[in-house]
Amino acid sequence: MIQSSRSPRESCLRKGVSRFRKLFGTDVRTPVISSATIARVLGVCLLALPTLGFAQQFSDSGDSQAALPDMPQAAQPSTPQSSSPQASSSQTSSGQTNPEERLPQTKRILGIVPNFRAVSTDEQLPPQTVKEKFMDATQDSFDYSSIIIPAVIAGYGMAANSYPEFHQGAAGYARYFWHAAVDQTDENYMVEFIFPVVTREDTRYYTLGRGGFVKRTGYALSRAVITRNDAGNEVFNISEVVGAGAASGLSSLYYPTRERSFGNTASEWGLDVGIDALSFMAREFWPDINRRLFHGKGYVDPVQR
Repeated sequence: MIQSSRSPRESCLRKGVSRFRKLFGTDVRTPVISSATIARVLGVCLLALPTLGFAQQFSDSGDSQAALPDMPQAAQPSTPQSSSPQASSSQTSSGQTNPEERLPQTKRILGIVPNFRAVSTDEQLPPQTVKEKFMDATQDSFDYSSIIIPAVIAGYGMAANSYPEFHQGAAGYARYFWHAAVDQTDENYMVEFIFPVVTREDTRYYTLGRGGFVKRTGYALSRAVITRNDAGNEVFNISEVVGAGAASGLSSLYYPTRERSFGNTASEWGLDVGIDALSFMAREFWPDINRRLFHGKGYVDPVQR
């Protein structure tokens, strides 16, 4: 048996040439390719292109969002930023103040009088905690400016000789002063801490900030008898009315015996409620005064208070 001297690779190559020749009807050994062969090859390619395109589209449909690293990116719309203070100003282009602007409260009135419990117009705050109510009463009682009202009341009391037992002069003024200071402290803790905790009332002043002078004045003065509870509903201000009365009754214990009468207690009671009502009115219009006279200086974000 005569074995072929051809290698397997050569035999496979010859078989492939034979099949190619049968398919295209030409001899591959001939260097010249006929036009019929070229037409057949082009026809096969043209038939294969749609199939290849569909397969490519199908394979790319799942990851169409993945772009090549060097692929040009579409321009992203830039977010407008108001870096200029004038862009966020509450004034119009004509220089007039917007009547619907929200004028903020400040921590102090005129930089001295405490204004910690004032809430700006439309500002939403969570309910007060027991600790917050205690701290508000403590700040109002022992702030460095807490001597102003007792000093005024002491001077008026000595001039009117309200309590002859205190006498006149420096010693007499000192007696008037410390009595007025203790009265103020008693009233602060009764109205801002003890009773609000029991009745679950909000001791903060919520600024109206809208409407005319008469409407806002009426609203401010009414806060002496109307307040919000911790749920945000308007209720009768038990803390102010009853708490001020309890503080007045307590103060009679350290006044001269002859002065411990219902009339003096009622007078002290009315004085405490009246002072608080006037303080509400001052808080209501302070943002407007601060804007007109001081151009809004002293504003502090309530979150940082």
